[in-house]
Amino acid sequence: MPKMKTHKGTKKRFRLSASGKAMHRQSGTSHLAARMSQKRKRNLRGTTVLDKTVEASIRTALNGNSY
Repeated sequence: MPKMKTHKGTKKRFRLSASGKAMHRQSGTSHLAARMSQKRKRNLRGTTVLDKTVEASIRTALNGNSY
């Protein structure tokens, strides 16, 4: 059986934190931000923790195996 490859699209969008949680960039920050309030744009900055329900599938795509 050959090794499973890392899913490159997932690798570009998600990363694992030091404690093992899946982190992601918040949506809605790329363009059309002029119509948003400053508060909303400010709160969308940075990365956030991904929901636990999809964390296992992200790990599988990133590492090529399941935990």
